[in-house]
Amino acid sequence: MNIKVENLTKTFGAQRAVDRISFEVNTGEILGFLGPNGAGKTTTVKMITNYLIPTMGNIEIDGKSLFDNAEEIKKHIGYLPENNPLYHEMPVIDYLEFCANLQGIPKEKINGRIYEMVRVCGLNAEKHKKIGELSKGYRQRTGLAQAMIHDPEILILDEPTSGLDPNQIVEIRKLIRELGREKTVILCTHILPEVEATCDRILIIHNGKIVADGTADTLRKQAQGQELMRVKIEEGESNVIFQSLQELPTVAMVDFAGREVNRFEVQSKPGLSSKKDIFQLCVKNNWILTESIPIETKLEDIFRNLTMN
Repeated sequence: MNIKVENLTKTFGAQRAVDRISFEVNTGEILGFLGPNGAGKTTTVKMITNYLIPTMGNIEIDGKSLFDNAEEIKKHIGYLPENNPLYHEMPVIDYLEFCANLQGIPKEKINGRIYEMVRVCGLNAEKHKKIGELSKGYRQRTGLAQAMIHDPEILILDEPTSGLDPNQIVEIRKLIRELGREKTVILCTHILPEVEATCDRILIIHNGKIVADGTADTLRKQAQGQELMRVKIEEGESNVIFQSLQELPTVAMVDFAGREVNRFEVQSKPGLSSKKDIFQLCVKNNWILTESIPIETKLEDIFRNLTMN
């Protein structure tokens, strides 16, 4: 099921939490929804799940308006909220049975779905314990199990690996990637490595507005704008090499890279590459090019630059 959001807006009094955002998510796509605290992530997903009513705008699920077909569409959405509300006095098995009944799963299929979720979410050793007796990590797994109990086509996960240990995080990421082959998944998080490890596309929201949309590679290219390389050139005098690099027609800027002699950072002019010119310069002067490494903009830097003000 595809999701289409158009000019979505939510105000709380004078505060505009979400400000006319538009985007689409397709079946088989895992969208990483990034933003600092208070950016509008949770408000947006609460509107998509119909927990909140927008002030303006429209949401279409599989071509149908959410507001005209809310009860039908909600059956196809699984939601793990950020705070993961659970009934702490209920054993895990009983809670999942309760959730299955709420989702309208036929009685003859409930036990099968419960044990499938227990297996998938690694809850077998804890399934008879009360939820209040579980560690935070196992509570998170229980929340994930309830979101998936009815096998929804759309899965919206708000900080799904919160409180998990490193091994559990790897397992949950693997599970999300597998689910993403067939389902539409929105993953809300502020953990950047999680986005890179799990998501096909990244949406960054700040102050209620979308400030970036694309794959990690696309965002890096947009952020860099200009080719940036680290090169090491030997068999030549450092200042002469520096001057020669500056004079290349494709080069915008040269700087010494660290304290090591004859290592430089070279920034190309917009839309140009200096790789061939640097190689030919070395051949012409009998210098040896021993290192030529593209410097990649980190996703952390992109995120920080887009959300600092």
